Amino acid sequence: MTVTWEEAGWERLAAGVGRCRLPVWDCTAGLVAGAGAVLVIDAGSSPAEGARVRAQAQSLTGRRVTHLALIHPHFDHVFGAAAFTDAEVFGAVGVDAVLARARDREELCADAVRNGLAETVARESADRLVAPRHLVSGEWTLDLGGGRQVLLANVGPGHTGHDLAVLVPGDPEVVFCGDLVEESGEPQAGPDAVPARWPAALDRLLALGGEDALYVPGHGAVVDAAFVRAQRDALAARFGVSS
Repeated sequence: MTVTWEEAGWERLAAGVGRCRLPVWDCTAGLVAGAGAVLVIDAGSSPAEGARVRAQAQSLTGRRVTHLALIHPHFDHVFGAAAFTDAEVFGAVGVDAVLARARDREELCADAVRNGLAETVARESADRLVAPRHLVSGEWTLDLGGGRQVLLANVGPGHTGHDLAVLVPGDPEVVFCGDLVEESGEPQAGPDAVPARWPAALDRLLALGGEDALYVPGHGAVVDAAFVRAQRDALAARFGVSS
């Protein structure tokens, strides 16, 4: 039986398009439904959380999740991917290597524990990580059926070396930005960030969505183009990048 977006705790952004803000780290999970396929964007911070996202997506659409897009390789976005083993998994070129290398998995696990995830859960999540089979180097169009097409765009590096954005055409257009854009706090630049390229990545986001799109950050409330542009200018000033 299907439920409404509100009953499931999801925010409906456009017809067949929505997102939820997951607890603890306020990480966004997105959902795009077509007539023949369902795309989830990011998988949450553990296999259990990924399973909840998947179950909610299936309740909302009445169909199984067929595709998963991983926006970037940080634990709060990818550790739930083990719940999507039969989905077609997409990511930016290079994400597969990050999620496959033992030392990178170990660092993901350590980062999760530093941020408060239980060590046993972090270890299980790292051991069960699912790496993307489909790697996006430029742009990739997914046909979800019924006239619903979604554009996956490798817009990074920026927040990490492997940042993917998801554009859902429509009225309004919706852009899932990952942590290239953050609303609930300052953008986080960890050791894998590429600050010199981050403003250019935001320019690409703005070019994808345009002035009237809804921009969905990795953490926080949905924003507009003016917010993204202001964050782009602030990052350029912060890291000494010329406009």
